Amino acid sequence: MLHLFKKYALCFCLALLSCFSAFTLHAGTITGAWYGTLHVQGIKLRLVLHIEQAAGGYAATMDSPDQGAKGLPLDKVAFEDGRLDIAATQLGMEYTGLLKDNVIKGTFRQGGGAFPLDFSREETVGRSRPQEPVKPFPYREEEVRFDNKAAGISLAGTLTLPQGAGRFPAVILISGSGPQDRNETLLGHKPFEVIADHLSRNGFAVLRYDDRGVAGSGGVFQGATSADFATDADAAFRYLQGRKEIDGKRIGLMGHSEGGLIAPMVASKNRDVAFVVLLAGPGTPGKAILLAQQKLIARASGVPEAEIEKSNKVNAHLFELATGTGDTGKVRAELEKALSRYVEEVPSSGLPQGVSREQLIQQQMAELTSPWMLYFLAHDPAADLQKLTCPVLALNGEKDLQVPAAENLAAIKKYTAAGGNRQVTVKELKGLNHLFQECTTGAPAEYENIEQTFSPVALQEILSWLQAHVRR
Repeated sequence: MLHLFKKYALCFCLALLSCFSAFTLHAGTITGAWYGTLHVQGIKLRLVLHIEQAAGGYAATMDSPDQGAKGLPLDKVAFEDGRLDIAATQLGMEYTGLLKDNVIKGTFRQGGGAFPLDFSREETVGRSRPQEPVKPFPYREEEVRFDNKAAGISLAGTLTLPQGAGRFPAVILISGSGPQDRNETLLGHKPFEVIADHLSRNGFAVLRYDDRGVAGSGGVFQGATSADFATDADAAFRYLQGRKEIDGKRIGLMGHSEGGLIAPMVASKNRDVAFVVLLAGPGTPGKAILLAQQKLIARASGVPEAEIEKSNKVNAHLFELATGTGDTGKVRAELEKALSRYVEEVPSSGLPQGVSREQLIQQQMAELTSPWMLYFLAHDPAADLQKLTCPVLALNGEKDLQVPAAENLAAIKKYTAAGGNRQVTVKELKGLNHLFQECTTGAPAEYENIEQTFSPVALQEILSWLQAHVRR
C-alpha cells in the first residue's frame, strides 16, 4: 500500500540538536561515521550514523541531512560478532545490519515498514537549495516555548517579527504528516522557513514550531492523531495572544497537507482565529485521499492500469475493514484474515527484501491499526469546513498527486459555502506539485531533484491574499 500522505519519506525525528563532531575512522571497526541512502517509493533519503565507544559498549547518533536533522540520539546500540542493532524507541525506529568488508548491510524498520539500507564510509553530497534564507535577516528572530497545558507538554519554535514597534498580524504554520521540525524540513528543503522569511519581510509575524516529540518539543509523537496535533496548534494560538507585539485580533492559521486538515479543526472551535490558509489541504475524507493518491502516483510511476485498479480495490477493502465498528477483536481478526489472503497472492519476487509473508502481514497490520491511520481514514473534513466563519484561502498545485487539486478544492468550496461563508478564495496553481514546487510530473520522486523549495508565484498569492484580507 502506498500511504504517501502519512509518510512519503520516512518518519524521522527532525531533531535540530547539537551537531556531533566527526569521529576517527578505524577501518574494520564499527566506530566512526557511516553513510547510507534509504530508497522508498522512488525517494532517496540520506542518513548518517555516528558511532563511538562508550562505557560498557557503544553510543550513537543519527543525522538525516535531507530533513535538516542532526544528532538524533539512539537509545539502543549493540555490536557483537559483526551484527549491529540500533533503535530510537520514541520514534519506533530500528535497524539491524551485518558488517562485512567495511559495509553494513541491513534493514531499516519504522511504522510497520521494512526497507533495505546499507551503510558505508563514503559520504554523499547535498543538493543546492537557493531559496534558503541567509542571515542577516531584515526582521527579528526569536526562539520561543509555549505549553499545551491540556496535553502536559511544552513545544519549541521560532517566532519571526517585522522590524520596528507595533502590534503585528501573525501567522501560525502547521506542518504536514509525519514527525516534522519547525521548518517542515524534507529532502533538504525547508518550506516553512522560506514562507516565514517571505511573510516577515512583508509585515507579518510568523510562528513555526516543532511537532510534539520532535527536536526541541516535548511529548511523544508516536500514537498521536490529527486531533492531538490540533490541540498543539491551538496552544500556539493562545501563546501568541499573550505576546504584546502581536495583534490578538489578527492571528491566523496556515496549514500544509495534514496541517490543512488541522487548521479548520482548530478554527471551527476557536472563533478568535482571524483567517485560515490551506496549502494542499484535504476537502475529502481520508479514505478517498489515500485511494486517489495511490492511483495517481502509481500511474505516474508507469504501473499498468490493471494493476492499479486491483491495488485500489484491495486498499479500499482493507480501509473499510480497518475502520469497521463493533468488537475490536473481531475487526482486527477480519482485517488480518483479509491481509493474509492478499499477501498470499503476492509472488515471492514481489516481497520486500528480507521480509517474510508473515512479517509483511504484521507490518501492514501495525500501519493500518495505528491511532493516526485509523483517525485519518475515518475523518471527514466537511463538518469543520462548514463551521468556518473567518476568511479562507485554499491553494493547491495542479500537479499535486498526494492531495489531488480538483476534487479537494471543489469540496472545500462546497462545504464552506454550505456553511454560509462568503469570504473564501479557492485557487489551483498551474504546474505545481504537493510541495508547491514547479515540476514536470508531480511525482514525489521529483521533490529532491528540484532546487526550488516553494514557488514564488505561490508565495505571492499567499502574501497578496493576506494583505487584502487581514485588515487592522
